[in-house]
Amino acid sequence: MSTQIDQNAQTEAEVAVAAPSQDGKPPLLQVKDLHTWFELRRWGFGHAGYVRAVDGVSFELRAGDAIAVVGESGCGKSSLMKTILGLHRPTKGEVIFEGKSLSQLDREGMRWYHSQVGYVQQDPFGALPPFMSVRRILEEPLIVNGVRSRSERLDRVREVMEEVRLLPVGDFLNKFPHQLSGGQQQRVVIARAMILRPKLIVADEPVSMLDASVRVEILRLLQSLQRSHDIALIYITHDLSTVRYFARRVFVMYAGNLIEQAEVDELLREPMHPYSQALLSAISDPDPRNAHVYRDVPPGEPPSLVNPPAGCRFHPRCAQREEGLCDVDVPPDFEPVPGHFTKCWLYR
Repeated sequence: MSTQIDQNAQTEAEVAVAAPSQDGKPPLLQVKDLHTWFELRRWGFGHAGYVRAVDGVSFELRAGDAIAVVGESGCGKSSLMKTILGLHRPTKGEVIFEGKSLSQLDREGMRWYHSQVGYVQQDPFGALPPFMSVRRILEEPLIVNGVRSRSERLDRVREVMEEVRLLPVGDFLNKFPHQLSGGQQQRVVIARAMILRPKLIVADEPVSMLDASVRVEILRLLQSLQRSHDIALIYITHDLSTVRYFARRVFVMYAGNLIEQAEVDELLREPMHPYSQALLSAISDPDPRNAHVYRDVPPGEPPSLVNPPAGCRFHPRCAQREEGLCDVDVPPDFEPVPGHFTKCWLYR
């Protein structure tokens, strides 16, 4: 399997580029030429190909920094996140945390890694065990990681509940998930991610299941926790309108590739890749005077990750494609503006 992937993914691997370094801080997380492929098997016929969910992704994340990974459903961002969390084993490439490759860690090493990385799930109700109280949910990671003192565990639980503003703490300690609102459930999920004082938090669309009235509250809470504890943060979302709250850089993902990366303000002001422009134009406008404005969105659907198109993977939907180039050759990372990278032949 690895030989076949080496041959098929050589072009993308050659053009993969890491995000520019931030002076003064060593890399906390390094993702190097990461491929996560899932084998397909037909019953009775054996191997039937691979789903190339992540296909040659590279970037770095500094301690205390925050990035956003943006893309529509099926682009591979959740598979990327789960590979970084160690839930999927990479087919090729490496995830390196504090200089240690996840592929080289044994069981105890992975337990240490999971204590350093918090995970905020998309669906808070589905992420919380319904038979456990809030206190038990938050104590469980401490028990697993050897905190034996009951009073020490309770002090830590109270501390983190105050940080996520589940107040007064005594009113929530013995409640069960079904007794909480959606926003309160997500605060418990965030508290559980924070309970071991991690150095990195991965937030997988943490507000997409919440009412609009509480989304900004949760985003501001994450921003406050990230800054006050100097935690690195990876924010996974399909909504460009929310990345400005706490991300420094934004990576746009399409069909398993990172196709554009830049500072958040730079990308929101002037997206360069046609797909990034389409994502930005799809953001809803609350002004009723603009209801008549036509939104030019790309036709068609994202390509199959089992058999992705040759060349630029966006070219079948791109109105600016150049025949004989975009449909043949994989674009490298061009840098039209310092620090702003895009995989698009328009900037050659």
